[in-house]
Amino acid sequence: MIFGTHVLIYTTDPDADRAFFRDVLDFRGVDIGHGWIIFKLPPSEFALHPGDGQFAQRHAGHTMPGALVYLMCDDLQVTLADLAKKNVVCTEIETENWGIRTTIKMPSGGEIGLYQPTHQTALDL
Repeated sequence: MIFGTHVLIYTTDPDADRAFFRDVLDFRGVDIGHGWIIFKLPPSEFALHPGDGQFAQRHAGHTMPGALVYLMCDDLQVTLADLAKKNVVCTEIETENWGIRTTIKMPSGGEIGLYQPTHQTALDL
C-alpha cells in the first residue's frame, strides 16, 4: 500500500537549504543523523507533464524523471509579505492560466516554485 511521497531536492549547499526550510519556512522535520533532516510536507498533489526525456536525474543507477517543486499558498501576496519580513528573496510575480506564481531563492542559489492556484486542486479529495 502506498502511504506517502518522498521528494528529493538536489542542492549545492544542503546544510544551508535545510536550515532555510527549518528556520525560515518553518518546516518541521526529523533528524535521522549525520545532518540529514527529513521534512514534513504540507498536503500535496502531483501532475504528470509531457517531457522530452532530457530532464532527468540519475539516482541509484536508474534514470528517474525530472521533477519541479512548487509550494502552494492560498494568497500569494500575503505569503510574499510574510516571506519578505524574513528577508526571503522571490522573483517577479507572473500570472499563468493555472495560477499566480513566483520562485523562492534558497541560500544555495537554487529556486523552488511558489504559487496560488487558480485551478481546482486535488487537496480535498
